[in-house]
Amino acid sequence: MNIAPVAYRYAQSLISLAKEQDSVESIQEDMHLVATTTAANHELVVLLKSPVVKADKKVLILNKIFAGKVGEVTSRFMGILVRKGREALLPEIAAAYNELYKQNKNIITAEVSSAIELSAEALEKVRAQAIEKHPGKTIELVQRIDPSLIGGVVIRIGDEQYDGSVSRRLSDLRRDFSKNPYIPAI
Repeated sequence: MNIAPVAYRYAQSLISLAKEQDSVESIQEDMHLVATTTAANHELVVLLKSPVVKADKKVLILNKIFAGKVGEVTSRFMGILVRKGREALLPEIAAAYNELYKQNKNIITAEVSSAIELSAEALEKVRAQAIEKHPGKTIELVQRIDPSLIGGVVIRIGDEQYDGSVSRRLSDLRRDFSKNPYIPAI
């Protein structure tokens, strides 16, 4: 997801407020809930972006959806977003908050893609390699199943990627075979 710079500014102000009130963890849980809820409900995102729905209705809807599930600070923050006309940025702000939270806690996400589900032993080997390359960081593993890889794994940590998939090797072979090193004798 591409996150707008303004979403980072709102997320930064929210994390600063959370640090002042010593509620960084609880607000992170709230923002994770908001991110998963908006990702799962396209209608909610459309409603938040709609200029036809009035701000007071949007506040009521958000309060009903998240009543008792999010803290007072998060609820008030969402109300401020609606009053400022920035409610459409709520999914991006939640994602930006989660990224800033991970940065502050030295958590790195390692995405592991494979054709089949990996065993716990294989995932621990990936975690160990990631810890070796990024000492002092906590590694969060996210496993994805991608049958198009045929076999092997693709590991992405930040902007680094290791591609040990069979589909990549086949692609490399195709490219090598397309080069014709034959030079006919004249």
